[in-house]
Amino acid sequence: MTTPMPGIETTFARLTAELDAPMLIVTTEGGGERAGCLVGFWTQSSIRPPRFLVCISRLNHTYKVAVRAERMIVHFVPEGATELAELFGGETGDDVDKFAAVDWHRGPGGVPLLDGLDTWFAGDVVERVGLGDHVGFLLAPIDGAVRRTAAPRLRFHRARRIEPGHPA
Repeated sequence: MTTPMPGIETTFARLTAELDAPMLIVTTEGGGERAGCLVGFWTQSSIRPPRFLVCISRLNHTYKVAVRAERMIVHFVPEGATELAELFGGETGDDVDKFAAVDWHRGPGGVPLLDGLDTWFAGDVVERVGLGDHVGFLLAPIDGAVRRTAAPRLRFHRARRIEPGHPA
Protein backbone atom coordinates (compact mmCIF):
# COMPACT_ATOMS: atom_id res chain seq x y z
CA MET A 1 0.00 0.00 0.00
CA THR A 2 1.26 3.48 -0.86
CA THR A 3 1.82 5.92 1.99
CA PRO A 4 -0.30 9.06 1.51
CA MET A 5 1.58 12.33 1.10
CA PRO A 6 1.31 14.78 4.04
CA GLY A 7 -1.64 17.14 3.58
CA ILE A 8 -3.38 14.97 0.96
CA GLU A 9 -6.65 14.90 2.93
CA THR A 10 -6.81 18.71 2.82
CA THR A 11 -5.85 18.81 -0.85
CA PHE A 12 -8.35 16.09 -1.69
CA ALA A 13 -11.12 17.90 0.22
CA ARG A 14 -10.37 21.12 -1.69
CA LEU A 15 -10.42 19.31 -5.03
CA THR A 16 -13.66 17.44 -4.39
CA ALA A 17 -15.30 20.65 -3.10
CA GLU A 18 -15.11 21.87 -6.70
CA LEU A 19 -17.36 19.01 -7.87
CA ASP A 20 -20.95 20.08 -8.29
CA ALA A 21 -22.93 16.90 -8.85
CA PRO A 22 -26.72 16.77 -8.69
CA MET A 23 -28.16 15.63 -5.37
CA LEU A 24 -30.50 12.64 -5.17
CA ILE A 25 -33.02 11.46 -2.61
CA VAL A 26 -33.03 7.72 -1.97
CA THR A 27 -35.98 6.00 -0.32
CA THR A 28 -36.19 2.41 0.82
CA GLU A 29 -38.04 0.00 3.06
CA GLY A 30 -36.62 -2.90 5.01
CA GLY A 31 -37.83 -4.91 7.97
CA GLY A 32 -41.16 -3.09 7.89
CA GLU A 33 -39.48 0.31 8.32
CA ARG A 34 -39.19 3.03 5.68
CA ALA A 35 -36.37 5.55 5.36
CA GLY A 36 -34.89 8.08 2.99
CA CYS A 37 -31.99 10.48 2.73
CA LEU A 38 -30.28 13.05 0.53
CA VAL A 39 -27.37 11.46 -1.33
CA GLY A 40 -24.37 13.15 -2.91
CA PHE A 41 -22.16 10.09 -3.56
CA TRP A 42 -23.47 8.08 -6.51
CA THR A 43 -22.58 6.98 -10.03
CA GLN A 44 -23.74 4.93 -12.95
CA SER A 45 -21.44 1.93 -12.79
CA SER A 46 -22.40 -0.21 -15.80
CA ILE A 47 -24.18 0.17 -19.13
CA ARG A 48 -24.85 -3.52 -19.89
CA PRO A 49 -26.29 -4.66 -17.63
CA PRO A 50 -27.44 -1.28 -16.32
CA ARG A 51 -26.16 -0.67 -12.78
CA PHE A 52 -26.12 2.33 -10.45
CA LEU A 53 -24.14 2.75 -7.23
CA VAL A 54 -25.62 4.76 -4.34
CA CYS A 55 -23.40 5.39 -1.30
CA ILE A 56 -24.90 5.92 2.16
CA SER A 57 -23.07 6.81 5.37
CA ARG A 58 -22.89 4.01 7.94
CA LEU A 59 -24.08 6.57 10.54
CA ASN A 60 -27.24 7.44 8.60
CA HIS A 61 -30.60 6.04 9.72
CA THR A 62 -31.35 5.16 6.10
CA TYR A 63 -28.29 2.89 6.08
CA LYS A 64 -29.71 0.94 9.03
CA VAL A 65 -32.89 0.33 7.02
CA ALA A 66 -31.15 -0.18 3.66
CA VAL A 67 -29.06 -3.11 4.92
CA ARG A 68 -32.37 -5.00 5.29
CA ALA A 69 -33.88 -3.70 2.03
CA GLU A 70 -34.26 -5.49 -1.27
CA ARG A 71 -35.05 -2.34 -3.30
CA MET A 72 -34.46 1.41 -3.39
CA ILE A 73 -35.96 4.30 -5.30
CA VAL A 74 -33.59 7.00 -6.53
CA HIS A 75 -35.32 10.37 -6.97
CA PHE A 76 -33.74 13.15 -9.04
CA VAL A 77 -34.18 16.44 -7.16
CA PRO A 78 -35.10 19.58 -9.10
CA GLU A 79 -33.42 22.84 -8.14
CA GLY A 80 -36.62 24.24 -6.63
CA ALA A 81 -37.17 21.33 -4.23
CA THR A 82 -34.97 22.74 -1.47
CA GLU A 83 -37.55 22.03 1.26
CA LEU A 84 -37.56 18.33 0.33
CA ALA A 85 -33.76 18.31 0.21
CA GLU A 86 -33.60 19.97 3.64
CA LEU A 87 -36.05 17.44 5.08
CA PHE A 88 -34.25 14.39 3.69
CA GLY A 89 -30.77 15.82 4.22
CA GLY A 90 -31.15 17.75 7.46
CA GLU A 91 -33.46 15.58 9.52
CA THR A 92 -32.59 12.17 10.87
CA GLY A 93 -35.01 9.29 10.65
CA ASP A 94 -33.88 8.28 14.12
CA ASP A 95 -36.37 10.70 15.64
CA VAL A 96 -38.43 12.14 12.75
CA ASP A 97 -40.87 10.44 10.36
CA LYS A 98 -39.88 12.30 7.20
CA PHE A 99 -42.71 10.67 5.27
CA ALA A 100 -45.34 12.24 7.55
CA ALA A 101 -44.31 15.64 6.13
CA VAL A 102 -44.56 14.78 2.41
CA ASP A 103 -46.97 13.26 -0.08
CA TRP A 104 -45.89 9.80 -1.17
CA HIS A 105 -47.30 6.47 -2.19
CA ARG A 106 -46.01 2.93 -2.40
CA GLY A 107 -43.95 2.43 -5.53
CA PRO A 108 -42.36 -0.73 -6.90
CA GLY A 109 -41.98 -3.34 -4.19
CA GLY A 110 -43.78 -1.12 -1.67
CA VAL A 111 -40.87 1.34 -1.47
CA PRO A 112 -41.92 4.96 -0.78
CA LEU A 113 -42.18 6.99 -3.98
CA LEU A 114 -42.21 10.76 -3.37
CA ASP A 115 -45.12 12.39 -5.22
CA GLY A 116 -43.36 15.72 -5.74
CA LEU A 117 -40.44 14.23 -7.69
CA ASP A 118 -41.44 12.89 -11.09
CA THR A 119 -38.02 11.73 -12.35
CA TRP A 120 -36.95 8.55 -10.59
CA PHE A 121 -35.99 4.92 -10.92
CA ALA A 122 -36.43 1.89 -8.71
CA GLY A 123 -33.65 -0.65 -8.43
CA ASP A 124 -33.13 -4.01 -6.81
CA VAL A 125 -30.15 -4.12 -4.46
CA VAL A 126 -27.79 -6.67 -6.06
CA GLU A 127 -24.72 -6.02 -3.93
CA ARG A 128 -23.50 -4.07 -0.91
CA VAL A 129 -19.88 -2.90 -0.85
CA GLY A 130 -18.01 -1.35 2.07
CA LEU A 131 -16.42 1.93 0.96
CA GLY A 132 -14.85 3.44 4.07
CA ASP A 133 -17.38 5.42 6.10
CA HIS A 134 -20.05 4.76 3.45
CA VAL A 135 -21.55 1.59 2.00
CA GLY A 136 -22.25 1.33 -1.71
CA PHE A 137 -25.57 -0.19 -2.72
CA LEU A 138 -25.37 -1.52 -6.27
CA LEU A 139 -28.77 -1.25 -7.93
CA ALA A 140 -30.23 -3.02 -10.96
CA PRO A 141 -32.93 -0.69 -12.35
CA ILE A 142 -36.38 -2.28 -12.71
CA ASP A 143 -38.79 0.65 -13.21
CA GLY A 144 -38.76 4.42 -13.53
CA ALA A 145 -40.11 7.63 -14.98
CA VAL A 146 -38.50 10.61 -16.72
CA ARG A 147 -40.09 14.04 -16.77
CA ARG A 148 -40.45 15.23 -20.35
CA THR A 149 -38.79 18.59 -19.74
CA ALA A 150 -36.04 18.06 -17.24
CA ALA A 151 -35.83 20.85 -14.68
CA PRO A 152 -32.41 22.03 -13.54
CA ARG A 153 -31.22 19.77 -10.72
CA LEU A 154 -30.39 20.70 -7.14
CA ARG A 155 -26.60 20.63 -7.06
CA PHE A 156 -24.10 20.07 -4.29
CA HIS A 157 -23.08 23.75 -3.99
CA ARG A 158 -26.67 24.64 -3.01
CA ALA A 159 -27.22 21.58 -0.79
CA ARG A 160 -24.00 21.86 1.22
CA ARG A 161 -25.55 24.55 3.41
CA ILE A 162 -27.97 21.93 4.76
CA GLU A 163 -26.87 20.88 8.23
CA PRO A 164 -26.73 17.05 8.06
CA GLY A 165 -28.96 15.02 10.36
CA HIS A 166 -25.94 12.78 11.06
CA PRO A 167 -22.19 13.37 10.71
CA ALA A 168 -20.62 11.67 7.71
